[in-house]
Amino acid sequence: MNYQPSTYRPLTFFDAREAFQSGTDSPEAYLDRCLATINEREPTVKGWVVLNEEGARQAAAASAARYKAGTPRSRIDGMPIGIKDLIETKDMPTQMGSPAFEGNFPKRDSAIVRALRDAGAIVLGKTVTTALGFLDPGPTTNPFDASRTPGGSSSGSGAVVGAGMVPVAIGSQLVGSILRPASFSANWAIKPTFGAINRGERLGFSQSHLGVHAGSAIDMWETASEIVLRAGGDPGHPGLRGAIAAPSPVKPATLAVFEPEHWHTLDTESLRAFEEALDTLAGQGVTIKRRADSAKIAALERAIADCASLSMRIIAREQYWSLQNLIEQHPGTLGPSLINQLKLGESVSLEDYRGALLQRDAARKTLSELANECDALISLTAVGPAPRIDAIKDSAYPTGDVSFSCVSSLLGAPAVNVPALAVAGMPLGIQILGQWHADETVAGIGNWVHDVLVSRNA
Repeated sequence: MNYQPSTYRPLTFFDAREAFQSGTDSPEAYLDRCLATINEREPTVKGWVVLNEEGARQAAAASAARYKAGTPRSRIDGMPIGIKDLIETKDMPTQMGSPAFEGNFPKRDSAIVRALRDAGAIVLGKTVTTALGFLDPGPTTNPFDASRTPGGSSSGSGAVVGAGMVPVAIGSQLVGSILRPASFSANWAIKPTFGAINRGERLGFSQSHLGVHAGSAIDMWETASEIVLRAGGDPGHPGLRGAIAAPSPVKPATLAVFEPEHWHTLDTESLRAFEEALDTLAGQGVTIKRRADSAKIAALERAIADCASLSMRIIAREQYWSLQNLIEQHPGTLGPSLINQLKLGESVSLEDYRGALLQRDAARKTLSELANECDALISLTAVGPAPRIDAIKDSAYPTGDVSFSCVSSLLGAPAVNVPALAVAGMPLGIQILGQWHADETVAGIGNWVHDVLVSRNA
């Protein structure tokens, strides 16, 4: 499939609600269309671990009755949604992409899943994750080219949205696992401010996030805000800030370009596409700043120059005890990347960990010092389009280089993937990154950028 942003038509939900209310369409019929697409595309994409079709049909019927009575629960009532298989669901197992958790069935809903059900959403199934949400890939393929990776660890969530199977899926990110799959699969996606969406049982890491993959900016934002309305943010965090309704496009006065680690490895066509996009935005009156224009941008780039390795060291220390338990209880079940992570965790001393946290704090300070220099920051979301699976299967990053997508995790800052570019017939996302708690602004700017680069050329 040759992807072009101006002609690609993702599956959306927000524009179906009026038809639900008028009776010309229904949540049941919408679900049927999703299931038909799954039946057609799943044998190749392989994005689902398990589907609960019976439960989904019951939820769709209940939603249809609410629309008929004029009492829908929310803006996402009747929306079919996929849940990454790291997140607990009471009616489906949570097997975490690992043979160590085969058959694991806690029979309880995570905070985010409970909130979705309370909002009337249809929890359709569990989407494939890499093993324990790390780097060892699952069976999922890219929805635009089955020879390419869908990214990780939210591989299934990105792919099922990109394939038009559901309008929304929930992902998670420790390093780059929401944004990178979104870039590879032409999703809108939000990786919110740290703690902005309640992680439920998944509170064990100091930079993990939950986020939303969607076919549209509206569905992305409204799903996230409806969740937070009911479940809030992490304990002690204020939760996602902003209105329930998706923000209108917001034209920025100034955008700061940031070039992450491995920027020099960008292929010529990807770099050209990005520079042309910047020229287009500048032509609309936006001031584009780079490190040569600002000492503070240069300081940020220095602070994130080893973002991926710094993140890996922090995670390895925090993950070490759990991997030790796992290898004792389920020997032989860890894949190569998790074995490497276990070894790294063993090598990171307490003093090393404290030093890494101080380095992360310093990086976050450099971001805050940019608050008065720009409305948001802009970059590419991934190091080019999705690479071929065979080309990277034995590399350090077998689901694709994490360098660009890990920046927002390290900084704890909100970032949105805008599906605005195509390179070699494959999607490549633009990343809009902002200050802490500026999620709504970041989404609005992303909406405007998409409008300028894609919608006006459609």
